[in-house]
Amino acid sequence: MLTDTFGRKHNYLRISLTDACNLRCLYCMPNEKMAVTPSSKLMKVDEIVGITKAFVKLGVTKIRLTGGEPLVRNDARQIIQQLSKLPVELTTSTNAVLVNEYIDVFKEANISSVNVSLDSLNADEFFVITKRGDFKKILGNIYLLLANNFKVKVNMVVVKGVNEHAILDFINWTKDFPLDVRFIEFMPFAENKWDRSKVVSYVEMLDVISTCYAFEKLRDEPNDTAKKYQVKNHAGTFAFITTITQPFCSSCNRLRLTADGKMKNCLFSQGETDILGAYRRGEDIKSLIISCLKDKKEALGGNPNFAVTENRSMIKIGG
Repeated sequence: MLTDTFGRKHNYLRISLTDACNLRCLYCMPNEKMAVTPSSKLMKVDEIVGITKAFVKLGVTKIRLTGGEPLVRNDARQIIQQLSKLPVELTTSTNAVLVNEYIDVFKEANISSVNVSLDSLNADEFFVITKRGDFKKILGNIYLLLANNFKVKVNMVVVKGVNEHAILDFINWTKDFPLDVRFIEFMPFAENKWDRSKVVSYVEMLDVISTCYAFEKLRDEPNDTAKKYQVKNHAGTFAFITTITQPFCSSCNRLRLTADGKMKNCLFSQGETDILGAYRRGEDIKSLIISCLKDKKEALGGNPNFAVTENRSMIKIGG
């Protein structure tokens, strides 16, 4: 088992397939002209599979495919099919624009849970946030996933002055649909114009919800990043990812692999390890993986105050 110097066991690997995306969300990719990584520098299918096998041999049991938008990659179907043969729980995050084209491969790969990013339930506001007009298609694909018995988690990044007024819309959505809506505190990354004044805290969001709904706290599972709740008699649930105001680093079990094959032991870590380069040279990547994990800080990449540091943008790391 992959264990860091603070005794945390890591069995969850998030693999970014690409840093390209078909949306331009203001908190993630505000610069529309941001250059994507050339395909020659991305992990190829066989490299993704080979590197992942090394992680699995070291104890990884869950894998999430991320991006950018993972489904814009031309060989995403092949990657999903190959990884589904490994003894892991395979999941994915997506903006759902292309879900209808991939739902068959999701079923074949025994993917049962899909995370969908959606920051407004109003088409006009969605366009302002994403600079794209795919709202109806995304909503239709969420309902398509539900109709095919997928567990759907809807991730909403809450930014003050942008979409905090929509919190109650999402809570109301859980009344008739078995969705798990997750409200995410706005996090700082390179070039996303983060400012603490734009953060809507978990406590503030709960206060807003309590003005209209009575709810109960649900039991959180070990290693959960979300604090879960449910409104009485609602089909779905809601939760909060409280990275800024109440970090959950003490139970972290996550590792990340960027689309160009760099390992990050924390979302906020400044350092990274070139796994792909070593793999292409035929070197022992297991020792590199272990060494990278040993360097993991106790919390927030060693940057507890979220001061400006050298790190990739969110889209270059992978969600």
